[in-house]
Amino acid sequence: MSTIKLAYLNFKQSMKHYISLIVSLAFTILIYLNFQNLLYSDAMGVLNDINQHNLRVIVQSISFVLGCFMFFFIWYSTNVFLSRRKKEIGIYIFMGLSNQRIGKLYMLETIMIGVTALIFGVGFGIITTQLFQMILMRISEISVKIHFQISAAPILVSIILYAVIYMIFVFKGYIEIVRSSVLDMVSASRQNEYVRQNGNILLVKAILGVCILGIGYYLAIKEGGIEVFGNVLSAVVLVVIGVYMLFGGMIPLIFQKAAARKKFLYQRQRNLWINNMIFRIKKNYRTYAMVCVLMLCSVTALATSFAMKQRYDAIHHFRSTYTFQMISVKDQMEDQISDIIKKDNEIEYETKIRMLNLDPSYFGEKDQDASYGILSYSQVKQAAKAAGLDFDIKKIDDQEIVQVSKLYLLSIITEQTQKKVAIDGKKYLQVEKISEPYLGSLQEQDYYYMVSDKEYKRLASLGQEVYLYNYKIKDVQHMKASQDELLKFAAAHQNEMGLIVSDPNSSDIEWIKVMYSLCIFIFMVFILASGSILFMKLYNDAFEEKERYNVLGKIGISEKVLKKSVRQELRFAYAAPFLIMMVSSYFSVHALAKMMQADLLGIQILSVAIILVFFYLCYRISFAIYLRNTGIVS
Repeated sequence: MSTIKLAYLNFKQSMKHYISLIVSLAFTILIYLNFQNLLYSDAMGVLNDINQHNLRVIVQSISFVLGCFMFFFIWYSTNVFLSRRKKEIGIYIFMGLSNQRIGKLYMLETIMIGVTALIFGVGFGIITTQLFQMILMRISEISVKIHFQISAAPILVSIILYAVIYMIFVFKGYIEIVRSSVLDMVSASRQNEYVRQNGNILLVKAILGVCILGIGYYLAIKEGGIEVFGNVLSAVVLVVIGVYMLFGGMIPLIFQKAAARKKFLYQRQRNLWINNMIFRIKKNYRTYAMVCVLMLCSVTALATSFAMKQRYDAIHHFRSTYTFQMISVKDQMEDQISDIIKKDNEIEYETKIRMLNLDPSYFGEKDQDASYGILSYSQVKQAAKAAGLDFDIKKIDDQEIVQVSKLYLLSIITEQTQKKVAIDGKKYLQVEKISEPYLGSLQEQDYYYMVSDKEYKRLASLGQEVYLYNYKIKDVQHMKASQDELLKFAAAHQNEMGLIVSDPNSSDIEWIKVMYSLCIFIFMVFILASGSILFMKLYNDAFEEKERYNVLGKIGISEKVLKKSVRQELRFAYAAPFLIMMVSSYFSVHALAKMMQADLLGIQILSVAIILVFFYLCYRISFAIYLRNTGIVS
């Protein structure tokens, strides 16, 4: 029988065992293809050039992340497949086949699996491209007519990337088989089984893991200035290392210590699964750590999505607070300006704020190229009341200052209070940083600080006092008529007055809406990936455990007790990564909330709850299939 025919027969007979592997690989291709198609689709044509450029950069970055995920997922899945097939194909040595021919047999069988996954992945990927874009645009609240469109470029890119990565690990498996001995292949499924690890090494790894994880958590929530970005990057690396060492050190140490206590071990049939768990943790701890990190990424992705949504709403709020703003060195101009606006529009509300422009030199080492303004507490409070804006700032004393901040999409400076701000040699304690749009769009252009009325009067001699006249019209769609008249009025006073026009319907930030939609998809992808990795691992572990459970059944262990043993093992496999993720996600989401100045605790709880429900469903399905594959139930 030829090698190709033998490989095909093996593939055909074992198809039911490959389903989880094929589906997982096909899903990876489907997701990557859909994201690649966004780069070549005209669905984003409704956005302006800036939005399209930003989205292209974002989608390319996400595609890179998905490409890295595809690499590691294929690496993992082919390793699982190789370890499972080694014993089976190793038997062919006794039939006279050489290692090289067995390696070719493995290569052909693996390629058949890969090609099958590729066909399904590309096929369903093409079918779902329109649906993917429709859902994306719907979540983003962007009105655009979506039609079926697929070009050769995203298909070719997806096929080439997948094929290159897949063939790398196929050749890796071939080389491993060629270099293996008969004993290596026949006993592959039993290597290192039930061998305890050195307790001292586990203790060192456990202590290091806890310490590294603790440092990572601390850096994630530590407030600061420009160093925050470095802290966050360090925290990401440390948390990943810490999680890896927890599963590789602390958790197996706990189980080995528990197994050493005979009184504990021989109660409630624990000896049936505790020792097996020690072996499984040693063999699978990298898988558990990878799943934990994937879930942590998924929670962070969903939190990023909602943070982006909150930031988009806040920016829109900024731009819709005032329609027209006139800044002038002259007082008592409000009536003239309002009369011009009332010719064509009805004014909903209007405010007036005095402020003091100061030279940057008064602020010491701060940005010397920026503009700085000083606001009076009572003036801002009065304007906020007239505009219906929140004003929860307590009365400021003469030694305190409040920063009236522009709205950042993402700020790496998280230290908001207890900072010292020096103005003309006097140091003020910054008690709060507020981003409510008291100054409308003007607030996004310069730096503004609010002081007490007394301090405002004291500082008045240092700079020039200007007046900001703010107007919100009822019908922003009719703003053009008043805008032209105001431009003429400002031109007539060109050395004394300037005009700021805010259009809340401007489309230059539409990319943010698409961004938070993409983050939701990333959340879903990582959850499904983490669940499928665990499911696939447990699916294959069941075949390795079949012989052990058959022996236990033959010596009189009841089906009920065996089911309980399986239940405990599977509960750990799903619960351990979930619990560590749940704790770690608090710190990652907290760090994100600080940088984006958003309340994300509720989102973190929601995302953890979604993962809990999904993992419970995976656990129930895994339990049923595990019992069948081990032969505990027929």
